[in-house]
Amino acid sequence: MTATPSQEYRRVHHETATTLHKGLDARVNSFVGRYHRRAKVLQELQAEAERIDSQAKRWSEMSDQQLSEHLREFRMQFRRGGKEAKQSIGEALAAIREVSDRKVGLRPFPTQLAGALALHRGFLAEMATGEGKTLVAGLAAVLAGWTRRPCHIITVNDYLVRRDEEWIKPIYQFCGVSVGYVTGDMKPAERRKEYGFDVTYTTSKEALADFLRDRLQMGAMVNPTRQLLRTMLSPQNSVTDGLVMRGLDTAIVDEADSILIDEAVTPLIISAPRQNEELREASVIANEIVSELEPGIDYESDTRYRETRLTTAGIEKLQKRCESYSGLWRGQDRRIDLIRQALMAREFFVNGKQYVLQNGRVVIVDEFTGRPMPQRSWRQGLHQAVEAKEGLTLTDPAETIARLSFQRYFRLYRRLSGMTGTAREASEEFWQIYKLPVVRIPTNKPCIRQQWPDQIFADEATKFEVIAQDVERLHQTGRPILIGTRNVTTSERVASLLDQRGLSYHLLNATRLQEEANIIARAGEKNQITIATNMAGRGTDIKLGTGMAEIGGLHVIATERHESGRVDRQLFGRSGRQGDPGSAQAFVSLEDELLRRYLNSILLKQTAAMLRGHFPAWQAATKTAFGIAQRNAQQIAYKQRTAVLKMDSWLDEALSFAGAPIA
Repeated sequence: MTATPSQEYRRVHHETATTLHKGLDARVNSFVGRYHRRAKVLQELQAEAERIDSQAKRWSEMSDQQLSEHLREFRMQFRRGGKEAKQSIGEALAAIREVSDRKVGLRPFPTQLAGALALHRGFLAEMATGEGKTLVAGLAAVLAGWTRRPCHIITVNDYLVRRDEEWIKPIYQFCGVSVGYVTGDMKPAERRKEYGFDVTYTTSKEALADFLRDRLQMGAMVNPTRQLLRTMLSPQNSVTDGLVMRGLDTAIVDEADSILIDEAVTPLIISAPRQNEELREASVIANEIVSELEPGIDYESDTRYRETRLTTAGIEKLQKRCESYSGLWRGQDRRIDLIRQALMAREFFVNGKQYVLQNGRVVIVDEFTGRPMPQRSWRQGLHQAVEAKEGLTLTDPAETIARLSFQRYFRLYRRLSGMTGTAREASEEFWQIYKLPVVRIPTNKPCIRQQWPDQIFADEATKFEVIAQDVERLHQTGRPILIGTRNVTTSERVASLLDQRGLSYHLLNATRLQEEANIIARAGEKNQITIATNMAGRGTDIKLGTGMAEIGGLHVIATERHESGRVDRQLFGRSGRQGDPGSAQAFVSLEDELLRRYLNSILLKQTAAMLRGHFPAWQAATKTAFGIAQRNAQQIAYKQRTAVLKMDSWLDEALSFAGAPIA
């Protein structure tokens, strides 16, 4: 079937990413954001959800045929749009709610209806873990799918993409909405087919990569008006034939804090390997040279910003060492760059934290999720520097073909909304960057999880020994235990301590991901001990096994505090779902990475002295120290995200002469 001009136009059209506000404009915009997330907004959503809930009897008394006929009418109204569609949102959601009950056996709570309304109206809904966010996204996506414009539901990994699409599919089918999914292993033809459905589940990385590849395919014809004229003048030679997407319209982002904030530090880059034997040889030599340099004498390291600096003595030693070298080693600036990369690899990139070794390759590990990213590589020779440090065969460096930040990409959608368990800490950033006002949807049942006070220790060794003792003690009661760690190395350390005590456990980290979701789903059963890297299994609900509520429910242990308090809350939120009992506790030490990287050394020494001497108020002082470190870490991360945005703006200005900017 030949596409109409309007369909061709939508395939290449997207919103323009506006310039971020600065100075006084940013302050005014901040007040506007506070207005949009005022308390009255939640009250209005709850009131409308109650009105929808009151219609339950009317829809439950209908036959499937009668319900289907009403849904067909709603579909036509939403396809036409306008005032009629807006007025029927409440009735439409009441009907979809009945479909959910009949087709998947779940009747959305009023809180879930409020969440669906929030998504439909362009809010970021903060909903606690276990409150049914997957179903909420499905309710809102039906409304978007009825418009026949593309709706993308973005989640954190391929497993959840497949699972969520399959689970909600019966609701979509009964409502007359087509649905598909896109994962990393799909070919272009499969992707094009799946994006052709009304609703498509995928990850942020796949969606952005497909968008960039489509832009590269169109080349100079990226401008939608120019493309429309070309199609009308020469319909037999449409450049959209090779595209996989059919445009950007609506995006519903699950786990929005992870996708829109945490992962937004790094832009997505499409690259191709480029042979560079000279760089590979230089990386091997640089690794040999840095092994001869002495820390504190030849170079200095800044652990907070992960930067190294050669001292005068180091530069002189380098100059003498490289007198006989040619090529890249001739120029002093290039020489120093090579050594800095090698020092970075040596000082700040650790096997089991930033990467793991698999089949003789360096595989980058996502520091927020603990998941491996085999298709990614570090740029500007850093990847080769890490390979040289590990004594591996060096790969060719990658040449950048296209790049775009996640912040900019999601601002290209006409309608954007999202949901997550933790958003309030970043509510200002969500508004300033994405124009997403945060609304906190209350839990369906009161949360009765007990938050036990942090256990604080002077050193890591004592901390981990006490963690193991605590796990053994709780395990004897039969309670399920979930232990959250920041990296692979820590998870292996905890596992080793449990092995010494003869305790059986399930270990999830960047090297063991095969049954991640299934293991996490069983983490609430009797006597289960689960060790999970960071937020492994995020998006999977942990339900308590039989009799576990009576003995206290799931207990969550954090082996240290994270840079962001949001991640701490996400981890603790795995227990106490839907009114279940549960408890959570953090074990921290003054040797933890958070304090070493983000706390002033003088303040750290003072805090350590108070702790070891058990001076009055030492606990309050330690708590304050961790709070300061987290704030410092979050400020640095925010500056990094801002730097990525500034790079976007700089590229726009620098490449504006080309007449075909990406966004």
